[in-house]
Amino acid sequence: MTSVDGPTGPSRSGQGTDPTSTGSAPAGTTHTLSDPYPVGTPTGPYPVGTPTDPAAVHGHPHPGVGGNAEGLPPGSWSAGPPVAWQQPEPDRLTRFVLRLHARSPRWAAPLAALGCVGAGMAYALVSDPTTSDPDAPPSCLLKLTTGLDCPGCGGTRALWYLLHADLPAAARHHVVFVFAVPFLAYLFVAWAGKQAFGWRLPELRLSSPVIGGFLAVWLAFSVLRNLPWPPFTALYV
Repeated sequence: MTSVDGPTGPSRSGQGTDPTSTGSAPAGTTHTLSDPYPVGTPTGPYPVGTPTDPAAVHGHPHPGVGGNAEGLPPGSWSAGPPVAWQQPEPDRLTRFVLRLHARSPRWAAPLAALGCVGAGMAYALVSDPTTSDPDAPPSCLLKLTTGLDCPGCGGTRALWYLLHADLPAAARHHVVFVFAVPFLAYLFVAWAGKQAFGWRLPELRLSSPVIGGFLAVWLAFSVLRNLPWPPFTALYV
């Protein structure tokens, strides 16, 4: 900062003089002010004894002041620019399945699911679980080890009776399964029809409370059918 002194009186203390000299500069000469603040004034923007770090004064850093360009205090870790996440390379089996799915026709998945359902029905018809020996060991591991019906016990016999249009006997062996069959059949037809033929059947929306209620009823049925008192003994298979 420079100034030009005119023919004025003596300068004020600490202004217009060089701190190393004792006299005033001659009139009409140009000189540099080495200290912009009066004598005794702190040279920083904060009072004496106050930390000069903005984060310490205001509780948060100022961008570009007392820290780095992101406004973090000196020595703080900076996250830097975001790094794009790279998807790992799939293995051979995953690549094979993806290629098979991309090249298969749209009716392939519904046909495979229909084949699984048909295989289950065929097993129930061929095995005829209703004529099994009462003394034969059960195929259910839980019933074999504990003697208790598991949540799925009686399902195969209920399916066999359903395929023979004997609804009361099917409900006697697994009433929850009989109740769920119409909903499962509609969900399968709606999905398979949309996948294979582009059908737009009304969508059956099952909310979380509905699914939770069904599972709670199924659990209660699984417990009640194992109680050794009537009328719950009629549910034991």
